Amino acid sequence: MASLFSSTYASLSYGGPAPSTAASKPRRRMVAVRADAINPDIRKTEEKVVDSVLLTEIAKPVTAYCRCWRSGTFPLCDGSHMKHNKASGDNVGPLLLKKQ
Repeated sequence: MASLFSSTYASLSYGGPAPSTAASKPRRRMVAVRADAINPDIRKTEEKVVDSVLLTEIAKPVTAYCRCWRSGTFPLCDGSHMKHNKASGDNVGPLLLKKQ
């Protein structure tokens, strides 16, 4: 198992410049976010898909976790799914952890 892990892990790379060229030329990094549907098939008859989990031991009465991957406060939801849903026609919403 260790050899499988090490060979798999070794094949992954960061994607940055090689160490010899890193000092000679700075590299720009960009993140592209497409407005593709995150929720292409699940419960499309609902206006917005939001699931709740009831817990007995939790500090806050309700905590919303992001499922659209666009939150500026990830992993917590900041409402970014609303803009995403409008742009893509998707219906993804947060996961709510609620105190029971």
